Amino acid sequence: MALRVQKYGGTSVADIGCINHVADRVIKTYDQGDKVVVVLSAMSGVTDSLIALAKEASKTPDKRELDVLLATGEQTTAALLAMILKSRGYKAKSFLGFQAGIHTDKTSGKARILNIDCQNIQESLNDGHIAVVAGFQGADKDGAITTLGRGGSDTSAVAIASSLKADVCEIFTDVDGVYTTDPRICSNARKINKISYEEMLEMAILGAKVLQIRSVEFAKKYN
Repeated sequence: MALRVQKYGGTSVADIGCINHVADRVIKTYDQGDKVVVVLSAMSGVTDSLIALAKEASKTPDKRELDVLLATGEQTTAALLAMILKSRGYKAKSFLGFQAGIHTDKTSGKARILNIDCQNIQESLNDGHIAVVAGFQGADKDGAITTLGRGGSDTSAVAIASSLKADVCEIFTDVDGVYTTDPRICSNARKINKISYEEMLEMAILGAKVLQIRSVEFAKKYN
């Protein structure tokens, strides 16, 4: 039995049909006898829509309240996946960032994870649940909701995997691996079969939209 952390990005949870496909994959992993933690992004386009709403409400939205608003995107997908899994007869439980024990500093919009207390998730896994975690978010020492910046769900997943001492952290997206360039733009793009932390970090720093920089740093630190 392995403990797997699986992260699904916005295009993977773009609508209910996509979320049902995610449920298929999660159930397949669970039925193999593995424990599963699923970390989700918001539906594709939702974060941008929420930012646009905030700018309608205020020309300069308060950063604390913007974090509260943006965190609802991931909250929605986590709840929906948990509902779908339960409707299929599987034990599942959703967790928001603070419920998952993700403690951050107070930097609104680009908070850094200080520590993680995964006791709630661990207890849920021990009880046979599939744990579904809203990515991209945590809470500061005062309990205020914080967000981790664009791509923050990657960091959520790797950090949770390190805290739980998971066997593997899998990042799912709409391409089947890391390429030399964006395969949706360049037909000559080649898939890279294996890549070091250092190479992945360099690609992320130079602007590749595959993984958030902090997630690669976390992955390297905790192997």
